[in-house]
Amino acid sequence: MKKTLGQEAIYDARELGVPRMLILGLQHLFAMFGATVLVPILVSGYGLPLSIQTTLLFAGLGTLLFHLCTKLKVPAFLGSSFAFLGGFEAVAKLDAGKFAGMSGEEKLPYALGGVVVAGALYLVLALLFKLVGAKKVMRFFPPIVTGPIIILIGLNLSGSAVSNAATNWPLALVAIAIIIVANIFGKGMIKIIPILLGVVGSYIVALVFNQVDFTAVKDAQFLGLQQIVIAKFDITTILVMAPIAIAAMMEHIGDVSAISSTTGRNFIEDPGLHRTLMGDGLATAIAGMFGGPANTTYGENTGVLALSKVYDPRVVRLAAIYAIILSFSPKFDALVNSIPTAIVGGVSFILYGMISAVGVRNIVENRVDLTQSRNLIIAAVIFVCGLGFSSIGGISFTVGNATITLTGLAIAALAGVILNAILPGNDYEFGANAAGDKSADMGSY
Repeated sequence: MKKTLGQEAIYDARELGVPRMLILGLQHLFAMFGATVLVPILVSGYGLPLSIQTTLLFAGLGTLLFHLCTKLKVPAFLGSSFAFLGGFEAVAKLDAGKFAGMSGEEKLPYALGGVVVAGALYLVLALLFKLVGAKKVMRFFPPIVTGPIIILIGLNLSGSAVSNAATNWPLALVAIAIIIVANIFGKGMIKIIPILLGVVGSYIVALVFNQVDFTAVKDAQFLGLQQIVIAKFDITTILVMAPIAIAAMMEHIGDVSAISSTTGRNFIEDPGLHRTLMGDGLATAIAGMFGGPANTTYGENTGVLALSKVYDPRVVRLAAIYAIILSFSPKFDALVNSIPTAIVGGVSFILYGMISAVGVRNIVENRVDLTQSRNLIIAAVIFVCGLGFSSIGGISFTVGNATITLTGLAIAALAGVILNAILPGNDYEFGANAAGDKSADMGSY
């Protein structure tokens, strides 16, 4: 029986024919594209030269690896994670011990080493989920801990959004306006890709007013290999990046819950969160090892699933292949890097605020009782640690011959987890509230 695209659930896209499958794959590419390439643009703005080509390569390869780990069952795309932006910025600002006087290019491998370890933590969590069950593990990471941490990620980044936007406020405001209009009033695919539309729309305005420098684009080759950067490891950058895995894990669980709800398949049970976490962790660790940012399952692509009602993972794997193909073009990399700083500022103005808002939503939708003293104390300590220690550059101390720096975000995460573990009254039960489980999805705008 022939089904109508967009009206009936389709679990095997082959019945639509190859041409329509290819188009559906492109739709998933467009959905993930704006956010995925924005991460290396933002990180490069912090002074760490993260490559767009390498990012696209490992987004594609990471997605394919994730599908293998999940028995080819879960229709998820793995793009660049916003959760780790705060960590990259913190590493870029490190100026103590061995990092004193280091250039951004020299610091990048150490930031990537932290990403590798964060990915490895996913594997540890996956093993714990398999051995003792999600409910017991998640008691250590309730919304009263993860929500404030997510809020801090956005707030700590807000300064860079304003400084970038300030280079050309009219252009930044155009980007902001387009994103808001697309997100609030858009229908169908328009509503799913507000970041991409904001970048493209404001870029066209910049072209009209001759505010784009095409020198690097003209000089770049059409075809070329990615810039592979081998990760290096240092305890300071590991302690910067690793705690972010707490927020990223919640984002992952939120995405898998959302995909399950959208498709009508319980992926938390089959293939299981331990497999999805393993796939995400491996993809993140491998990307970090060779020069790419951390990956995460993308809410934007879940939106495409809901729009098309085509739930076949094959179309998502097509998008992954497209991303890999694009990663072999230095000219495309240069074109994306020609985006004016003000546009990046305008987009991140919304994005960083959205990250914090997701943290608030995580607390609200999980019905965290802030009349309880324990919850107020945990939130209070997390906020003061995250903002206070960030304002003074964190805490540095020496162990042997090594100088270790704990950033504000790392201190906040550790304090939150420890306080939640030792204070009485932890009544959080994972899985009791489906809306709450999905509320940490930083890919849904």
